[in-house]
Amino acid sequence: MSSTAGRWFRYAAIAETFSWVGLLIGMFFKYIVVKNDIGVFVFGRVHGAMFVFYLVTLLWTARVHRWSFARLVVGGAASIPPFLGLLFERWVAKRTPAAAPADAEPALTPAR
Repeated sequence: MSSTAGRWFRYAAIAETFSWVGLLIGMFFKYIVVKNDIGVFVFGRVHGAMFVFYLVTLLWTARVHRWSFARLVVGGAASIPPFLGLLFERWVAKRTPAAAPADAEPALTPAR
């Protein structure tokens, strides 16, 4: 997706995935290693913010690219399991045609 909304959606999917990683590491330390919840406290808030960022950019991108309601629902559901939001973004990017740059000039054909 070459639109501004598409790029921001990609950033949101990547950020949401990294925040999931941080939250899972924080949960590992909380319940397995040190029994301290500072990692969950910090990364829980970061992940919450990235989750909202993902949903807002999902709605924006769906509107700009005129996605079907089913695709929008799948994108929203993909934000819940870890790492699925990024996979959804990659799947959608492969199926969205790239727009031609607006300022590109048409190629000149030689006269015969």
